[in-house]
Amino acid sequence: MILGGGGLIALGMADDDPGVLPSALTGGRPSPTGPSPEELARIERAKRAKLLDTALKQVAVETPDFSVAVLDKKTGQAYAYEGSTKFDTASIVKAQILACELLKAQDADREPTKSELALAKPMIQLSDNNATTELFQHLGGQSAITKCNKRLGLTQTTVNKAWGLTRTTASDQVKLLAKFVDAKGPLDKGSRTTAFELMNTVDEAQDWGVPAAAKPGETTTVKNGWDTRSADNGLWAVNTIGRITSPDGKVDVSVAVLSHNNQTMDTGIALVEKVAKLTREHLKY
Repeated sequence: MILGGGGLIALGMADDDPGVLPSALTGGRPSPTGPSPEELARIERAKRAKLLDTALKQVAVETPDFSVAVLDKKTGQAYAYEGSTKFDTASIVKAQILACELLKAQDADREPTKSELALAKPMIQLSDNNATTELFQHLGGQSAITKCNKRLGLTQTTVNKAWGLTRTTASDQVKLLAKFVDAKGPLDKGSRTTAFELMNTVDEAQDWGVPAAAKPGETTTVKNGWDTRSADNGLWAVNTIGRITSPDGKVDVSVAVLSHNNQTMDTGIALVEKVAKLTREHLKY
């Protein structure tokens, strides 16, 4: 696993060390073996992560606080920049609430009811707050969602009874996104399909963030969050979580970008989209 933001795992060799012993140590004979393809790939990924670290640090000099995490389903590789730093979720918590609603239906060995879907759809597609509050309470509120977190593997997320003030990390959010596509995870096929259909059809006005990093022909899912409060002097929290997949299966990644203290919502959107694009540029997914 590769971690960014100053947390790069040592790879056992320097960048300029090809892993081959000098001829002086092999009796003047060239070593019959060099790095394996897996080792070479690991070295290349580490170089890309370092370059992305550098690019994000340059962005951080002139922008509000942000964090980003990327999880590649195809390779299992993960990257994080400030990945364990906690931010308010704002409306990205709605994806988590959706997962918990789907699990509740599974536990009862049933499909989500029409009334549940009537709340889940506007919650995800339109980011409807009233529908979210009603569904949050229907599920059992703060305590129920906290229990659900354990099933989803969210160890760095603290649920608030005012759901938009839930605290989370970028690393936890890509774990959540991965659960939406994990055939061996807690969500069954029907639940995974429902989550995809909702997060793939958000209102056009809210189709920003992670999808900005997608290429033509690729498929995206997204849930965005934004909020401004007097407690933050009117500054904006702007977050985006989502997945990008390609028809040929070569791209299959989860991306989460969290930020706060943005002057406006628009500048926050520009920031999270810039960061998402930088991950693609440097990690080459």
